[in-house]
Amino acid sequence: MSDITSERRNSPLPLAGEGAPKGRERVRPEGAEISDFTSERSALSRPAGTLSREREREKDPLPTDTIAAIATPPGRGGVGIVRVSGNNLTAFAIAFSGKTPLPRYATRVDFKAADGSILDSGLLLYFPAPASFTGEDVLELHGHGGPVVMNLLLARCLELGARLAEPGEFTRRAFLNDKLDLAQAEAVADLIDASTAAAARSAVRSLQGEFSRAIHALVEELTELRMLVEATLDFPEEEIDFLKQADAFNRLAQLDTRLRAVRAKAKQGRLLQAGLHVVLIGQPNVGKSSLLNCLAGDDLAIVTPIAGTTRDALKSTIQIQGIPLHIIDTAGIRAPEEAADEVEKIGITRAWRAISEADFALLLLDAQTGLTAADHAILEKLPEALPRIVVRNKIDLTHEAPEKHPQGIDGVQSVVISLSAKTGLGLELLEAALLEIAGWQDAEDTFIARERHLQALEAGAQHLALAREEIGTPSPALELFAENLRLAQNALAEITGEFGADDLLGVIFSRFCMGK
Repeated sequence: MSDITSERRNSPLPLAGEGAPKGRERVRPEGAEISDFTSERSALSRPAGTLSREREREKDPLPTDTIAAIATPPGRGGVGIVRVSGNNLTAFAIAFSGKTPLPRYATRVDFKAADGSILDSGLLLYFPAPASFTGEDVLELHGHGGPVVMNLLLARCLELGARLAEPGEFTRRAFLNDKLDLAQAEAVADLIDASTAAAARSAVRSLQGEFSRAIHALVEELTELRMLVEATLDFPEEEIDFLKQADAFNRLAQLDTRLRAVRAKAKQGRLLQAGLHVVLIGQPNVGKSSLLNCLAGDDLAIVTPIAGTTRDALKSTIQIQGIPLHIIDTAGIRAPEEAADEVEKIGITRAWRAISEADFALLLLDAQTGLTAADHAILEKLPEALPRIVVRNKIDLTHEAPEKHPQGIDGVQSVVISLSAKTGLGLELLEAALLEIAGWQDAEDTFIARERHLQALEAGAQHLALAREEIGTPSPALELFAENLRLAQNALAEITGEFGADDLLGVIFSRFCMGK
């Protein structure tokens, strides 16, 4: 018996319900067809080895304590909010305000200290379980938005038995109480952190479940295919070829097509979520700071005709068609012995460090001199895998028209854009080239995605490819086929949190802000 066979037999696919028959213990009734196995769909929907919410609760039961945190940003404002979540918060609210809260009503109250003195006056909102964000009782205390007032209200919550919430703990409780899956929980943070309107709209789509529904549909189809394999393996004496009868090969091909579509959308969503880190490099006085100002539409960097004006990296985030571009203007690069002083040498060192951390490089050169030996030396030293565009700047002085050279020019083996950072002439060509090389395709139905999502989709695609390869052979090894389907299902289920680990949840929720 192969190792895979042994593993499958020792770890049968989980079945719903206590006492349900497992694995090879099943006995197919006389005359039963494929449809007899469809009742097990929900049982097989969890991947083998799933660490579901139920399993998590067995290991670490749902918290029963009450948590509280300030939910609004630090600083002064017209209104500030303290959020509280826990069980049976009616008594908590009465002790705090002297009034019984009405579910889903905004009640005008005085927030009182232990001695009955008034801390603040505001609104009390009560959302009883399970119809709340966390699935527990939730109170929101809306008071005046000064930091002193907010801290007084929070301190009173702690006096009444609440503890200070950890970062992301409200959203984590929502996940554990089945209010959100993991992709939706991450979308909460992505919506808060969105730096462009397009990123915010995509985060809302993920929060509403569009990404999760696409993943669930793929997992459901994998479940169906795994059932067919199980039926064939468990009843080898039968004359029915379940896989052939269900057209498994074509269904697998269709599944692959759908997975490719989801991956394409996720890559677009990743661009919206993280943006691109673009570094401006070149010799001193070629117009890097002028280009930064031109792209940003503001005078962010000092521009002078003196070489070496920029000594340290300047950072700015702009957007092009909703894609955040994190642009870094670096010190002019030249040989260390040519640097004016020690400060400039440090700036050059930091420029190369910024290059090593960038997603993209814009190498500027002076259109009046063309590609010099110093420019060529910079190109040669760039990391080979780093995408780059060469920008011929100062065409206002050479009286050239702006132009894009897709195949390069003057010996440069990359895209070359001729423009003027001073006048803005040709800037649209550079912006279009950046989006093209980044792989951006404007789409209204893009959902937000993270790097871990792309990795999970890639792993799922690889296992699906292996499954297709196996089933396409004249005598497929069904155990290998089944194993690759299982691994593909597990990889995709990691996205929504059906399959995962506690350490992953800890990393994700620890990056949330307090009070969320």
